[in-house]
This record gives sequence, C-alpha cells and structure tokens, in this order.
Amino acid sequence: MRHALLLHPDCRSAAVERVEADVTRSPGGLTVRYFLAGNMSGLKLPLPVGPFRADELWRRACFELFLRADGRNDYCEFNFSPSLEWAAYRFDDYRQGMQPLEIPAPRVEIRQDAESFELQAELDLAGLPEAGRRLGLSAVIEETNTGILYFALAHAPGKPDFHHADGFTIAIPARHS
Repeated sequence: MRHALLLHPDCRSAAVERVEADVTRSPGGLTVRYFLAGNMSGLKLPLPVGPFRADELWRRACFELFLRADGRNDYCEFNFSPSLEWAAYRFDDYRQGMQPLEIPAPRVEIRQDAESFELQAELDLAGLPEAGRRLGLSAVIEETNTGILYFALAHAPGKPDFHHADGFTIAIPARHS
C-alpha cells in the first residue's frame, strides 16, 4: 500500500507534485520504495556515485526510514540517497546517543525520467528487535528555486523533525508465509 508523504506546512514546492512510499517485507528484512512525481528538472538530485556508506545525506536529498519497537525509546534511522549512498544509525532515545548501526549494506536502486523518480532500498534487518515495530517514512528534497523541502507521513508541531514519535505511524508489515 502506498502512503502519501506530506509536505511540511512551512515549505512551498514549485517542482514536486507528490511523494509517496510503500514498505513490504522481504526475507530477513524490508523493501521500501519511494515515488516522487513532478518536474525533475526543478530538483537538485545528487548523481549516482556508488553504493557506499556516507554521513549527512539529509543535507542534500535523501529518503529516510525510521524504525522503533513499541514501548521502547531507542530507534533506528536509515538514509538512502539518489547518489546510491546510504547510512544507518541507532539512537538510545529521542535524538540522543546516535551511533552507526552495523548492518549489511542495503541494495539501493533508482529510476528516473523527466516527470518521476523512484528509489528502492532492500534492508536486511536480522538482529534488530522484531516485536511491535513501527515505521516512519520521510524525504528531504532540494528544489532549484525554493530550497530544501521536508516530506513525512506526519509532522509534529514546529520545525521539521523526522525523529519525533508522531512520525512513527505505520505498523511494520507482517512476514510473508
């Protein structure tokens, strides 16, 4: 099922018409797909440089997945860039105790034409807590004329904050049998 990612109320977009995402279970993990529709010439999407780990992907453009077990304060953040770079972090609590999360490199693929962009990432989540997982999905997109845009399933009051518990709105999909 596709979920609409909402533009933060303080942002205005000239090129992006919509951003959507879906998540499905895969053997041992998740597959997440992000769909972006609009005028791609009005966006600053990084060019592919290779699939490797990198920090601060959110400063340019990236698609994000947050994962938390119900009743726990710790959570994980995964970033996927159009450059094919990726990042994974574990937090002890809200924006506290950030550490690199050691996981196998996700498989990231992109497709783009003049009116759409798609990013798909396959994550191996072996070893992470299973019970009661909730997801947050978000995107940071840079437009040529309007700057950085913030999209999420839900926005907490105030400035954009993808780490806020209000953004963890989707129950993790059930395993395929």
